[in-house]
Amino acid sequence: MAADTPLTAEQIEHDLDVCLELEFTFLNIGGISQLLSVQSREEQEFLLGWTRRIATTNIQIAYQFLRRAPDLLKRMDRRVMETWALHAMDTYDRVGLHAAMQIIRDVNQFMQHKHAHAAAAVFDDVRGILLNFVHGLSGRALKLEQGDAAYTDSETLYLPAVIAQLPDANDNFSLSKAMVAMLWAQTRYGTFQVDISQALHAYPDEHHALQLFHSLETLRLEACIQRELPGLFRDMQGLKSALGQTNTPVWSSYAEQLANPESTAGDCLRLLEKAYHGPLPDPTCYQGELRPEAIAACMTARVEREKALFRIKLAQLASDASRIPDEANASPRPFEIREALASLASLPSLELVLDDIPVTPPDDVRQLMTSIQLDLGNIPDEYLVPAGPGEYDAMLIEEKTIDPNEVWQGTYHEEGAFFYPEWDFGRQHYRKNWCVMREREVTPVYDEFVTQTKQKHAGLLKLLRKTFEALRDENRMLKRQAQGDEIDIDALVESLADASDGREMSDRLFIRAHRNERNIAVMFMVDMSGSTRGWINDAERESLVLLCETLETLGDRYAIYGFSGTTRKRCELYRIKQMDEPYNDTVRARISGIRPQDYTRMGFAIRHLSKLLHGVEARTKLLITLSDGRPDDYNDNYRGRYGIEDTRQALIEAKRLGIHPFCITIDQEAREYLPHMYGAVNYTVIDEVPKLPLKVAGIYRRLTM
Repeated sequence: MAADTPLTAEQIEHDLDVCLELEFTFLNIGGISQLLSVQSREEQEFLLGWTRRIATTNIQIAYQFLRRAPDLLKRMDRRVMETWALHAMDTYDRVGLHAAMQIIRDVNQFMQHKHAHAAAAVFDDVRGILLNFVHGLSGRALKLEQGDAAYTDSETLYLPAVIAQLPDANDNFSLSKAMVAMLWAQTRYGTFQVDISQALHAYPDEHHALQLFHSLETLRLEACIQRELPGLFRDMQGLKSALGQTNTPVWSSYAEQLANPESTAGDCLRLLEKAYHGPLPDPTCYQGELRPEAIAACMTARVEREKALFRIKLAQLASDASRIPDEANASPRPFEIREALASLASLPSLELVLDDIPVTPPDDVRQLMTSIQLDLGNIPDEYLVPAGPGEYDAMLIEEKTIDPNEVWQGTYHEEGAFFYPEWDFGRQHYRKNWCVMREREVTPVYDEFVTQTKQKHAGLLKLLRKTFEALRDENRMLKRQAQGDEIDIDALVESLADASDGREMSDRLFIRAHRNERNIAVMFMVDMSGSTRGWINDAERESLVLLCETLETLGDRYAIYGFSGTTRKRCELYRIKQMDEPYNDTVRARISGIRPQDYTRMGFAIRHLSKLLHGVEARTKLLITLSDGRPDDYNDNYRGRYGIEDTRQALIEAKRLGIHPFCITIDQEAREYLPHMYGAVNYTVIDEVPKLPLKVAGIYRRLTM
């Protein structure tokens, strides 16, 4: 049959018999196959292809899609149909079959709102990009979450699930970015340094007054953004123009008054007295909402905690500087603040001084100082008095953390977890926020394992250290240099040949030794699945001991994480050594404490560790996996091709970040799947478990030469 010849009804039924499992589902496809048989071959392939993809998620959704699809193809753009199908599958992933079937049944409603699905900025899709944008801005470290509107409580920026005010997807993304910038500006430029609720009590209609104040404050913050982020400001003005939003003459006058770099939120409150009796302007497209109650609750807890924590930190700094009063009952001497303004756009740079001697604060204290400045406008004198012993309840300043073991008790909770997508090869699309991951600590075991390993492999360890020392000190010979230690024979011969032809001789005739500066960061990803129990676990731990002992000689930056889990809702990474953590007794005890856990779901681990490694400044970045088998998990479809394809996709994502993945395995069947996952030359198979410690360091040397 020619490639463009339409399929017959019988051929279509045979295809659907397989993908819809008619032997077990007893679905009626007679009428559907007849409808499809009169379509063109291209249309048939489109509809059958999407039916197969949806069926890998749920057969009933695929069947209902196929029942409606032939008619919809006449009046719906194919991209919209694809969006409709993907939306139904994503809904199934999030909330189950009933809601997904509702999406399929209400296709006409979906078509009415197709712009919101096709051109909108969807929070789940843009969150990662916007979070990086937020982290690049000055001020307090902020979080970004989905909410019912655009607003902030002064610590977290909230955006709605879908932003679709404009006809173009890129413009809607720009609008979401502008919303984030405006919310950030509220935290950065002192919107919350006034008591908004208290100030509005004087007005008969407090809600009306709040809206007017918010509009005035938006004008002031626009001027701040124009000074610090002029490119973004131009984009924001373009969004207003696209939506036909302009200021009235009265509000243009207010904007001029608030454009002064010295303007504050207090100036907006003073202008509010004049603006209150006038009309309320339309809200700016990126203005969002102002919620004083949420702000007050968040700030009250933070201000109290940060005052206590800052004073305790000052006491530690004074103790480190050996300037604690000798008298037992003497009050601690207060610190002083010296201020130096770096630029109009930046926060004042504050210097701590004790007894006329500058004290360099660590990063966490600098962050505290920044946060206090943002809340109060300065650091009050009472904050500069170091805390006395027992002055504060420890519970006040403790970080609230979640015990990973507690989280899994009873009803499953996702609070405090990382969420990662997973590639579903059947639907040829990601399952959004599919894997729920937590980092956990490996419980240190202070025994003789490391000592015994070093004794067992003393000869090998000595050889490895000698080899790595040579690798650290080796020079690279640069040829064709204008000056150097030796003659470059090849360059000299070529130059003499040029001279014999009447051309000018080159002066680059020397070889010069150049020290090969290493700039390498390595992430070791260690399989801690249950299948590593016994000799494999011992071999992995011995390998890590030898690696750490020799890498300390080499000076490369490295981190070690273990991975395991049970199903997509319990994906766990185990911190053994973080990138800039010293190799000390605690790390050695963690290596000794590595124990087999559950299953081998790999995609989430690759994605998380790639994200960590991407944040490290290094010329060469390696992600090296130590494993004993293929991707696997408990009682779901991760086994087989699904897990292999998800892992492969995660590795492709890592390569796009400039990370070079490599796998070391003892699975003798690995040659069946590792070339597909890692590539033909990016893995090695160790034929015997006891050889693993002997081979790993040598493999590392070859990878980093």
